[in-house]
Amino acid sequence: MAGRGPAANRFGPPRNGLVDRHHPALTSNPPGVPVTSFGIALSSEEHRPLDLVQTAVRAEEVGFDFAMLSDHVHPWIDRQGQSPFAWAVLGGIATSTSRLQVGTGVTCPLVRYHPAIIAQAAATVADMMPRRFVLGVGTGENLNEHVVGQGWPETETRLEMLAEAVDIIRLLWSGENQSYQGAHYTIENMRVYTLPDEPPPIVIAASGPKAARFAGAAGDGLCCTAPQRELVEAFEEAGIERKPRYGQVTVCWAPNHDAAVQTALEWWPNAAIPGAASTELPLPEHFEALATLVTAERIQEQIACGPDPEGALQQARAFIDAGFDHVYFHQVGPDQEGFLRFFEQELGPALRAQAVGAAAG
Repeated sequence: MAGRGPAANRFGPPRNGLVDRHHPALTSNPPGVPVTSFGIALSSEEHRPLDLVQTAVRAEEVGFDFAMLSDHVHPWIDRQGQSPFAWAVLGGIATSTSRLQVGTGVTCPLVRYHPAIIAQAAATVADMMPRRFVLGVGTGENLNEHVVGQGWPETETRLEMLAEAVDIIRLLWSGENQSYQGAHYTIENMRVYTLPDEPPPIVIAASGPKAARFAGAAGDGLCCTAPQRELVEAFEEAGIERKPRYGQVTVCWAPNHDAAVQTALEWWPNAAIPGAASTELPLPEHFEALATLVTAERIQEQIACGPDPEGALQQARAFIDAGFDHVYFHQVGPDQEGFLRFFEQELGPALRAQAVGAAAG
């Protein structure tokens, strides 16, 4: 099969297709050492592009270590109301920040995007923010992928497609002219000319053990939305080195608890929709129909609501206890600035104090 196997490239000797383990985004802690990196989720489903850029700027100012930008065609429900093109937003963030590490959280290089396009896009963004970009990838959702009329493959097939996509992306980052013929994708005589001095890490999202094992074998990190220790253990099975594990916490800060609960219900009821709906439903109206069944009690089980940092601390602690060493927070709703101040003044210091206390204990 053309294009298989490591190739000589500008990044130095091949490392089984993996990037330099000293890349800043791959900083991880040895077993038993608490998390030291905290980030923010940039929700493209809820915010206009320049607002996302400004949130990234402010996140850098208030002390966040990294940000993860979602990549959607559609929001989950119409109330969220936005869906800017993530790769254009990343360009804006690249030119507006200087320290913040930034990743896609996550992009799906399977149907809507051909992996060759993502290889070029990611190389460009990585060149714009040297040693600060992370390519987060996953198997996606029907909500975003059905739009090009190519159907919605089954879970097993999508994981096979993702494996090929990661192969293609790494192959094209060699900087050589490449061709590839796989079961799902073909590239013919393609070369990516604009490359960073060092390729970005590829962090792979997983919600089940098989995907987590694949992330450990083929990726440079793991990304999850639930603090499941079994996913970390599956991820560790294939790896000989400790790699970063990213976990997302969903919160809704507001000046009072009731307002936060109402905002969470209005803007992010999909957090409380169980099962495979998040990957299988094709339209926002389908999520809206299920959202009518979501109660205030149920949303509070999924989202830490209100001005008290304790709820967010508990959710972060659940990820840390499960083995995650990068925790990032999705603030639901329009008030990003309020949450950023809350992080700077209360949540951030409390998180770092909690981490120091756990290390001392």
